Amino acid sequence: MNFDLNAAMAVLERTPEVLRALLVGLPDRWTTINEGGETWNPLQVVGHLIHGERTDWMPRVRIILEHGESRPFDKFDRFAQFAASDGRGLGSLLDEFAMLRQENLRQLSALALSDADLEKHGRHPELGIVTLRQLLATWVAHDLDHVVQISRVLATQYSDEVGPWRAYLRIISGQQG
Repeated sequence: MNFDLNAAMAVLERTPEVLRALLVGLPDRWTTINEGGETWNPLQVVGHLIHGERTDWMPRVRIILEHGESRPFDKFDRFAQFAASDGRGLGSLLDEFAMLRQENLRQLSALALSDADLEKHGRHPELGIVTLRQLLATWVAHDLDHVVQISRVLATQYSDEVGPWRAYLRIISGQQG
């Protein structure tokens, strides 16, 4: 599928409500558990999305439009949510995420980006030259990746309980299909 800004924004505007519908009202044991080791729980994922709204997507859009390749993006701290979200409740985090996302989409829409704008280049500190189109497509895929991550964290809590049905549940088995 070719990138379409309106379609991308339609996905981005839904993410806060998808997460709210999925997580609000669940017992804490569902939202504070992870997949083991250094993996993230749903609260931490929401914190990560908040950090991205503040420091990643729109700041990088502006860097591309104002500086092009001449100014690399600031390095993104993938772990900033641990300190920033510490002690906060799920409702508060989801409210902040929704507010930040709404504002970022308002700003993105106000830019009235053209196809020529979408082809403008920026410089990622690790990946090198990227286009604005690629950045915006990644924003959408990043949201969906974290929706899948949260769903997987929740589903794997019953990975033993599903018994032989595990073979049919890709979210638990990890098999693609």
